[in-house]
Amino acid sequence: MNSIISQSTFGNAAVDSPYAWLRLAISMLLATIGAVGMWAVVVVLPAVQAEFGVDRAAASMPYTATMVGFAAGNVLVGRAIDRMGYWIPALISSVALAAGLMLAALSTSILQFTLAQGVLIGVGTSVIFGPLIADISHWFNRRRGVAVTAAAAGNYLAGALWPTIMPTLMKAEGWRFTYAAIGVFCLVTMVPLVLMLRRRAPEGAAAGSPGSRPVQAISLSPAALQVLLVVAGLGCCVAMSMPQVHIVAYCMDLGYGMAHGADMLSIMMAAGVVSRLASGFLADRIGAVKTLLIGSVLQCLSLLFYIPFDGLASLYVVSLVFGLSQGGIVPCYAIIVRDYMPAKEAGQRIGIVMMATIFGMAIGGWMSGWIYDLTGSYAVAFLNGIAWNLLNILAIGLLMWKARSNAAAAA
Repeated sequence: MNSIISQSTFGNAAVDSPYAWLRLAISMLLATIGAVGMWAVVVVLPAVQAEFGVDRAAASMPYTATMVGFAAGNVLVGRAIDRMGYWIPALISSVALAAGLMLAALSTSILQFTLAQGVLIGVGTSVIFGPLIADISHWFNRRRGVAVTAAAAGNYLAGALWPTIMPTLMKAEGWRFTYAAIGVFCLVTMVPLVLMLRRRAPEGAAAGSPGSRPVQAISLSPAALQVLLVVAGLGCCVAMSMPQVHIVAYCMDLGYGMAHGADMLSIMMAAGVVSRLASGFLADRIGAVKTLLIGSVLQCLSLLFYIPFDGLASLYVVSLVFGLSQGGIVPCYAIIVRDYMPAKEAGQRIGIVMMATIFGMAIGGWMSGWIYDLTGSYAVAFLNGIAWNLLNILAIGLLMWKARSNAAAAA
């Protein structure tokens, strides 16, 4: 009996403890470095297209391959951390990411570049997203929304940082040297950071332990809830991908140059960090479902603003508004999984939803390039994104209705 009490006390000391906050800080730094695998390919898209002599749709395929590998990795690595903890899968993935960047720098065709992006960079980068979010969610109960969105913010911090650094290095040394240098940097920084996360998640986060959040009831089966979240995640991220993937190319087409496009991407991601952190506080107060709906509606409106406002100054403003609108959307899916599904399935369940969001980014990135090749402009691509965003809002509205009807029945 004393042993059980001792273990419970130790577990709960770890949850919401100073170590949990330290782990969150390390996780954010790891994500900020490792998420370069997602953003580097966006920055080099025009240079790769010019060097290999392909059209815009073909040049978008490395990004799509990256997202496919990233999506698969979120599920595979997510299942692995449910079984063996975070650090071993993270170590393997970090080495894969570094190797992929260095091999991509040596590619002699668009096919080789695409394979390096999808198989090594995409899968390697996945460990700093869904699996990282699932891991950190076990360390917090009272501030889970803030912790999850902060961990996810590392991805956007990377989006604000790397597109600012890369153009200068590319201008001086070329995209191949830039890729190789980033690969070496990832190897020498990520491995030590991963080794600092060897402690397993505490049992104190499990449902039923003192101070934990109980799993909330909803009038949907786990399978139905999973499907609804997958549909919502797919729709929001097809829409989200349009500015994120093509803003650099869009600015070049308008005659503003790569540097302005990269700056807009950085502004978008920096605003996304603010949005993610604010969404975490909001989710802890009003719930993740309501927070998700607010973000999705605002994202849809901001996408609409891109169509009439294509001046240089207005594009900076719209990109800022877009970043502030959409940053908190994806982490809310992870919070919903933890609120309505068992903690022991968190890695796999969150991984599946993250896979859907990433497939949305992959499909949307390619689709926008394909629409551009057909029409010669991005106007129709923005309208396509808005249509997918409306599907996302419909799915979230259904989820909110089910959650409210169950709460009303319980009352």
